[in-house]
Amino acid sequence: MAIAHRNTAQWQALDASHHIHPFCDPKSLAERGVRVITGADGCYVTDSDNNRILDGMAGLWCVNVGYGRQELVDVAAQQMEQLPFYNSFFQSATPSQIELAQKLSEIAPGNLNHFFFANSGSEANDTVIRMARHYWHVRGRPEKYKFIGRNLGYHGSTLAATSLGGMKHMHDMGSSTLPGFEHIMEPHWYAHGGNMTPEEFGVRAAQALEDKILEIGADNIAAFIGEPIQGAGGVIDPPSTYWPEIQRICRKHDILLVSDEVICGFGRLGEWFGCEHYGVQPDIMPMAKGMSSGYLPISAIAFSDEIFETLNEGGPISHGYTYSGHPVSCAVAHANINIIEREGLVARVREDVGPYMHARLQELADQHAIIGEVRGAGLIAGLQLMKSHEAREAFTAEDNAANICRDICLDKGLIMRAVGQSMVICPPLTITHEQIDDLVRIASEGLSETAARFGIA
Repeated sequence: MAIAHRNTAQWQALDASHHIHPFCDPKSLAERGVRVITGADGCYVTDSDNNRILDGMAGLWCVNVGYGRQELVDVAAQQMEQLPFYNSFFQSATPSQIELAQKLSEIAPGNLNHFFFANSGSEANDTVIRMARHYWHVRGRPEKYKFIGRNLGYHGSTLAATSLGGMKHMHDMGSSTLPGFEHIMEPHWYAHGGNMTPEEFGVRAAQALEDKILEIGADNIAAFIGEPIQGAGGVIDPPSTYWPEIQRICRKHDILLVSDEVICGFGRLGEWFGCEHYGVQPDIMPMAKGMSSGYLPISAIAFSDEIFETLNEGGPISHGYTYSGHPVSCAVAHANINIIEREGLVARVREDVGPYMHARLQELADQHAIIGEVRGAGLIAGLQLMKSHEAREAFTAEDNAANICRDICLDKGLIMRAVGQSMVICPPLTITHEQIDDLVRIASEGLSETAARFGIA
């Protein structure tokens, strides 16, 4: 059915009347009016007022191959004609499910050769919780059921995934936490490193995991989970010493290591998966977002050979979703991975546009006193906004500096995300040098205007 033609005010009124948005204040959104996105191409989206906006967030960390890929549209249409849906419950499978699992086994690191399909990162991490606990139960150690995550970690917004993550504002909404989940400090050197070098701090931050293990007992812990770079927490990239030490501690105490690749997977850091960027080998690896570049909902959870062999001896797996491995989503995800391979986007991020973007952002930081730190890797970055870089004086939530900067930049034609008091950038992997230059130019104008509002020279 064709979408009815309406003007922006009409769309906004209908939206306010019937549509509940995630992660926003519905009252203030209704007063301001939603921005209606009507089209997209490459690295740009278009709104209902025909404004063309550079999408510095790749949708929601996900449109890795950019918008307007006719190849993915055609694959979806072909699969819809051939087999629009069938489930994987009744001892059945579809060719697109089988082929995608095989393709994922080719690009996943190490011995991660077995895949369970879901529809989102949240569902993937719910699956991680159930499967990890089932694994230990099959091994005769059902007491190993607790999970350790990190402050400011984000693993989804279902009740279980919210508990797994370390977002206080999510926990506070309706007391949305379950028992069995613990959290340790996030490895943010600029915020917590004091006089330590980044390398010293990386080891110290990892030591927080061992401290927590000793506090609650390794025999009670199923797994540690972390994003290679914490995305929704503000693009917190750990020092190089952090992840190897985390892996050593997990192996020492017989605790599963889960690398949440929902944001970092499929080329974002210049490797197929973020754990490879940091040189660690997880036991379980949830993935989503860039898996289909957001063209259709899909996620997967990779399990090591050893975990699968154990699960194989544990009887029925009483878990799944109606749309697990939806045949159209699987076909599109497979085609999306082929595009990433064919166009060499992983190496392009590592060797070309990733280094170029971070060099330009560092120039930006050198020009603007309001920036305290540039962090990230590949094509993901965070700009820490500070009242005083020299005094390490941070903006408060009441200052609202990041939201102010976000809105100014959006009005100028650039989407960035405000997280805490940081500006976050995560563009499509197809972004060009010229588009990065435009991103930096608009961000510079937005930062200047934001700084002026707070009297920062």
